[in-house]
Amino acid sequence: MSIQGTYDTDNIFAKIMRGEMPCVKVYEDANILSIMDAFPQSEGHVLVMPKAPSRNLLETQAKDIGRLFGTTQRIANAVKAALNPDGIRIMQFNGAPAGQTVFHTHVHIIPCYAGKALGAHSGEASMADPKELQSLSDKIKEKLEV
Repeated sequence: MSIQGTYDTDNIFAKIMRGEMPCVKVYEDANILSIMDAFPQSEGHVLVMPKAPSRNLLETQAKDIGRLFGTTQRIANAVKAALNPDGIRIMQFNGAPAGQTVFHTHVHIIPCYAGKALGAHSGEASMADPKELQSLSDKIKEKLEV
């Protein structure tokens, strides 16, 4: 599969944005949606995505990239303030060979804690408890409002 392709309007993130699939929201505005990753690699793993359809960063309009990364920075700072990780990994994948598993542009904010290895990405990961995700989201949202 090449990096370029046709946008699938039935990908999981498109369904979440249409309200067809549940999620735990961290932030939303007219252009961006941020949710807790249901299969987190670390406690507090957050996803940030533009609402405009695009398969990956290479197909995303420049104005949406600016909004995406401005919001990513804001949410990463809230994650840092709320959860006090030792570091934060910010990742974005373009194409299946690069590790992309959902073909809607998105950025991962992954808190890193000294002495704790990151969990598996995608299909090998365990689904998180929705109540735990909501608790983490509430802590992060509280810091977004500061």
